[in-house]
Amino acid sequence: MFTGIIEEKASVENIKDTGETLVLTILATKIMSDINIGDSIAVNGVCLTVTSFSETSFTVDVMPETVKATSLRMLQKGSAVNVERAMPADGRFGGHFVSGHVDAAGSIAEIIPHENAVYVKIKVPAQYMKYLTYKGSVAVDGISLTIFGVNDAEELLTLSIIPHTWKETVLGEKNPGDSVNIECDMLSKYTERILAGVEGKENSGLTAGVLEQNGYK
Repeated sequence: MFTGIIEEKASVENIKDTGETLVLTILATKIMSDINIGDSIAVNGVCLTVTSFSETSFTVDVMPETVKATSLRMLQKGSAVNVERAMPADGRFGGHFVSGHVDAAGSIAEIIPHENAVYVKIKVPAQYMKYLTYKGSVAVDGISLTIFGVNDAEELLTLSIIPHTWKETVLGEKNPGDSVNIECDMLSKYTERILAGVEGKENSGLTAGVLEQNGYK
């Protein structure tokens, strides 16, 4: 489990590409202080497992499905990446529930500087727009962000990025057309699953009507 609060901007030291899988070696500093084999680390929002490490870097394997479903396939030697260690049980929860299981790769449609903020519009695959809501949460390349606008007709998500996030994460190095990893708020996906019931089985009894009768409107 992650929070979407990026700990540092690391960089890709080496990539071994077999065509279907990747082995990434990541140069980092801050997160190396207590790293161990088997640790979960989010790299651009993708939960990966440490397979080896040195004083300055760690290595992770990327499976075929993850290569296909995320923007990690676009990385090159020297690429900057967001990294976050799994949340400790006694840690401060500063973002939102982020699993590191990316739903899809989106693409940056437009970047608009505005006063001290930067508006970023992201094209999102149509099937995931239903999980996005104004002032709701979304993880973009592992960053916990608040949704500033949703345009269902154009399948666009708009974010308003503060200067600190723009400077300290890979978003500040992105350009229109670049790919980003999108993880929708897991609470909305669980809610949808509960309301729909399990296919082929009796509905759980929790429906939109039941919720409305009990004051949830």
